[in-house]
Amino acid sequence: MFTGIIEEIGKIKSITRSSRSVALEIQAKKVLEDTKVGDSIATNGVCLTVTSLTGGGFRADVMPETMRRSNLGTLKPGDRVNLERALCLSSRLGGHIVAGHVDGTGRITDIQRDDIAVWITISADAQLLRYMIEKGSITVDGVSLTIAYVDEAVFRVSVIPHTQEETTLTGKYTGDIVNLENDMIARYVEKLMGKENKGLSLEFLQANGF
Repeated sequence: MFTGIIEEIGKIKSITRSSRSVALEIQAKKVLEDTKVGDSIATNGVCLTVTSLTGGGFRADVMPETMRRSNLGTLKPGDRVNLERALCLSSRLGGHIVAGHVDGTGRITDIQRDDIAVWITISADAQLLRYMIEKGSITVDGVSLTIAYVDEAVFRVSVIPHTQEETTLTGKYTGDIVNLENDMIARYVEKLMGKENKGLSLEFLQANGF
């Protein structure tokens, strides 16, 4: 589990590609503290298992399912990535509960500066947007953000200066693909209520504050 509070921006050092998967070597420093082989590090929001430690980084494998659902397959050497170690029970939950299991990707359609903030508009499939609500939580490339607007085609987030400095988000451009993880609570509620109350839709639950 993670919080969506990025600890460090890493850099892709090398990529070894096979037919449907890749092995990444990622340059990092802070996230290597107390890290051992087998630990989890969220990379652009994707939970990856450390397979080996290098002098200044770590290696991790990306399986075909992760390649299909995320933007990791588009990375190239030199690209920057958001990194976060797994949550400790003694840690403060500064963001929200993040599994590191990306639901899919979205595309940045607009970036606008608003005084100290930066507005980012992202288009996504309807099956992802249906779990988003205004003032709800969303993870974008591993960053915990609050949804400020959502409709049937896009959602918008406002990025504060600290997040601009500590993550890769404001280094993105219109057209870039980003990883998205929905707040898992809505999916659990929909499934449980769907079994016991066939007449209660997700839209009904959202309208009534669930």
